[in-house]
Amino acid sequence: MELDKMDENDWKYHGEGNKSIVVSHLRHCQVLRLLKVPSEDSAHTRQTAEQTLRHILNIMDYSKHVMKPLLGEKYVHSGEVVGLPLDFLRQMSLEVQQERPELRCDKVMDTFSGCGLCLPDLTQLPLHHLRDHRPPICVEIKPKCGFLPFSRHMTKECKWKVCRFCMHQHYKLANGKWKRLSRYCPLDLFSGSKQRMYVALKNLLEEPQNNLKIFKGGELIFSCKDDAKQQPDLNNLIQHLRPYFPHTNGLYNGHQPGKVILNEFIQVICSALLSGGDSNRSGEPRKMHLSESKPHCEASPFPRDLIRNGHHGLPKDSVLAKILQVQMLDNLDIEGIYPLYKRVEQYLEEFPKERIRLQIDGPYDESFMDTVKSCLNEDDGSVEYAIGKVHQYRVAMTAKDCSVMITFAPCEEDEEHKLNLEKPRFTYSVSILDLDTKPYEGIPHQYKLDSKIVNYYLRSTQAPPPSSLYKERQECTLLFHAV
Repeated sequence: MELDKMDENDWKYHGEGNKSIVVSHLRHCQVLRLLKVPSEDSAHTRQTAEQTLRHILNIMDYSKHVMKPLLGEKYVHSGEVVGLPLDFLRQMSLEVQQERPELRCDKVMDTFSGCGLCLPDLTQLPLHHLRDHRPPICVEIKPKCGFLPFSRHMTKECKWKVCRFCMHQHYKLANGKWKRLSRYCPLDLFSGSKQRMYVALKNLLEEPQNNLKIFKGGELIFSCKDDAKQQPDLNNLIQHLRPYFPHTNGLYNGHQPGKVILNEFIQVICSALLSGGDSNRSGEPRKMHLSESKPHCEASPFPRDLIRNGHHGLPKDSVLAKILQVQMLDNLDIEGIYPLYKRVEQYLEEFPKERIRLQIDGPYDESFMDTVKSCLNEDDGSVEYAIGKVHQYRVAMTAKDCSVMITFAPCEEDEEHKLNLEKPRFTYSVSILDLDTKPYEGIPHQYKLDSKIVNYYLRSTQAPPPSSLYKERQECTLLFHAV
């Protein structure tokens, strides 16, 4: 990247979250992540610039020294911090403003620090893979927490039976965040059962909310609308996907072609999520099983009587297994973490300078990682145990809120990293992103939010019988055929 030749016309708005705006290069597979600041803080230029630079360095260090070792080198891209001309940032801020969703405009792009994070554009594949006129398809999934908590500190029985995502749906519906309940359940996606994963992905397509986005050639073609009132246009998505599954033209086993295309599209996603290439001596993929956690959420639409006690589980080197292992660093639940947070706070009141030694605000280096990995299993009453568990919880929360990017394109016979499907064949890549640290100061908010979600769920409704929900879409059972 030639910093002295930065031209805002070479970049376009790609998307944004709560903390940053992402712009992508028109010709190269690169994106810039540019942090946002509250509108009222944008006038404090010097202070804002210093805070932003520290923040962006923390993001890179946390990804490089903490999340990459835990999740795997091949899945995590830490990027590099780059200096950017202030004129470029100011012009870029003006260029993207008209593209931004109104609900995100309470913050503005940082135009004073002169820095950003340069990363690969994960919606694209390297050019040498593309020997076909069809551009890459990228599926971005925010899977959320894939297990039921099993902590002895939990005070509500429903937390042992219903996952956080499914309970949170009722709370968000009541607060107007969403207009319809999602039938997606993370435990189905993380189950390793192709039937349950199929149902989970089908439910995401029907109600993506902010858990699913699909790109074609780097352009967003499918997501939840900003106002969340309109349902996603699956017919339009099918038209985009049709060239990638040409053998589905016409009726196929009596099904409509559009449903067949979606079926094969879902199976491609499943294959990528389960791929890993790690086998034991017998040649069978080694599986990860949840020994302590109940494997099924009672709010899931997938009928319990169809869950077989077979050898389902995630291949240990698969992206979902890696994410789940990090999520399960939270083995106390927020109800067990909050008292430890208060222990640390009480200690800091007496010894405020210890905040640096305890690395509450970083640096996120090998020392921080050692604290996460070497925390004792039993509470000895020390502040070291408390901060170790708090740091483990923060890392687990990052994994619970991360996103998975699956990018694939038609490939030639000799391509490496192929999905093992008879026809058509795809080259693919799988990555994990959205790996920012979760703030220490956010723990009291998480504790209160957990209580609100659980209490509202208990007051408002019990989970409807799973079998009645499932029967509304009986065609699911017809689509579990081999492709």
